[in-house]
Amino acid sequence: MQYILQTPLSKADLAPLQVGDTVLLSGVVYTARDAAHARMMELLDQGKPLPFPIEGAAIYYVGPTPERPGCAIGAAGPTTSGRMDAYTPRLLDLGLACMIGKGKRSEAVKQSVVQNGAVYLAAIGGAGALMANSVQSCEVIAWPDLGCEAVRRLVVRDFPLTVLLDAHGGDLYQSGPAAYLAARESRT
Repeated sequence: MQYILQTPLSKADLAPLQVGDTVLLSGVVYTARDAAHARMMELLDQGKPLPFPIEGAAIYYVGPTPERPGCAIGAAGPTTSGRMDAYTPRLLDLGLACMIGKGKRSEAVKQSVVQNGAVYLAAIGGAGALMANSVQSCEVIAWPDLGCEAVRRLVVRDFPLTVLLDAHGGDLYQSGPAAYLAARESRT
């Protein structure tokens, strides 16, 4: 199925999603990669607020290229999400609702997604220019010294995504290959 969602996201928004569903996401999405995540943990350890409201937020694991003339952002393809796994359960416990990236996640992240009613969505790897077409505005909001890894506030419209981990324990990296193998077996 395809869902149209608007940030900030609630558990009720995410509950119907199942692995393999597609999502067109609109609203505010924050960018953060591993260097920014490490700094966010430092802030939390010091009892300081994060640079954006985490409750119901969506974080896109991306280090965009500089914008081209007439565009809000350059290529904006996803980075490998596993690099954020050490930080993710803590952010999910604080209310993070959605992560966007590519690649498998750790067992701890999968459990935390279920416990917190969150989702992990896939952006199209290798299609950074396509993903950038959905970005209407881009503003650096924290740590400009990190360059492409600075935290940005994106406003997106109809950002095309696929559900990889759902709030019910579904994992497309497990069910997808299993369904493929079962279909292949039934043809032989």
